[in-house]
Amino acid sequence: MADVVTMATRDAYGKALVELAEKRQDFVVLDADLAAATKTGMFKKAHPEMFYDCGIAEGNMVSVAAGIAATGKLVFASSFAMFVSGRAFEQVRNSIGYPHLNVKIGATHAGISVGEDGATHQCCEDIALMRTIPGMTIINPADAVEARLAVFAAAEFDGPVYMRFGRLAVPVVFDENYKFEIGKGALLKEGTDVTVVATGLMVKEAMEAYELLKNEGISARIINIATIKPIDRDIIIKAAKETGAIVTAEEHSVIGGLGSAVSEVVTEECPVPVIKVGVKDTFGMSGPANELLDIFGLRAKDIAEAAKKAIKAKK
Repeated sequence: MADVVTMATRDAYGKALVELAEKRQDFVVLDADLAAATKTGMFKKAHPEMFYDCGIAEGNMVSVAAGIAATGKLVFASSFAMFVSGRAFEQVRNSIGYPHLNVKIGATHAGISVGEDGATHQCCEDIALMRTIPGMTIINPADAVEARLAVFAAAEFDGPVYMRFGRLAVPVVFDENYKFEIGKGALLKEGTDVTVVATGLMVKEAMEAYELLKNEGISARIINIATIKPIDRDIIIKAAKETGAIVTAEEHSVIGGLGSAVSEVVTEECPVPVIKVGVKDTFGMSGPANELLDIFGLRAKDIAEAAKKAIKAKK
C-alpha cells in the first residue's frame, strides 16, 4: 500500500507564491511578522524585493495592502485567520471590500486543527465574518493541490479574495489532473440516498464517510465546495433534488459558514433536511490537532452518523 502524502495547505500557499513570481512580477506579498508560520517566508527568501513585513499590526498591513492595490498592483496579505479576519475586520471591510480592491488575503492557521495554540488562535468564525462583506470571494482548499491552484486562480481573479489555509499536514486528495475553478464545486462520489457537502480538511473525512456508509448499504454523494462564496448553487440544488437530504461538513462554526451557505440555497430553491457537522457554538481548546478533531466531532464517523439522521429526516 502506497504511503499517504500529506502537506499543510499553508505550505502549499508559500510554495505557490514563489511559483507565481516565476510567471509574473506585478505583485507584492505582505506579512504581519508571521512569515515563518504563514510560509510567506519562502517568498521572502526567493524575492525579498517583492516582500514587506508590516510588523505585528494586522490592521495597518491591510491598509497598506489597500494603498498598494489602489495603484494597480496585485497584493497578497498574510497573517493568521484569527488576526486578519478578526482584528483587522474593519480595515478589510472598509479599505478592501468597499472599494473592491485586488487584494488576496492569505489566512493561515484556521480552525480547530491549529492545535496547541488554543482557543484564542483557533479561528472558527472567519468564514462567517468574510461572508458578510459584499463582493468578497472565499476559498477554503481541501488539500495542497487545491491550495496551489487556488492561489493561481485568485491571482487572475479581479477583486478581493479570502483564502483559508491550515497548519495541520493533511492527506492530499487530488492529483495533478484536478481542475479548480472559482465558484465551482466538484462532484467526488456519486450517490442517491444523501449528499455530503464538505470543505477544507473535512473533504478527506467525507471521502472516508462515503466508505463507512457504503458498508452499510447507503449510497452517499460527496461534493467538495472549495469556493464558499460565491457558492455553486447549481450543484447543491441538483443534489438536493436528487438525494433529498444533505449533510455539510466544515472545520468552522456551524453558525455562518458552509452549512449556513448551503442551507440558504436549499431553503430558497429545494427545501430538504440539512444537518451540519462542524464546531458547535463553542470555543476551542489547547491540544494535539488530531485529538481535537475527534473531540469536536469532525471525523468521518460523525459525518456518517449525520448522514443517517438526514436520511431518516426526509422520510
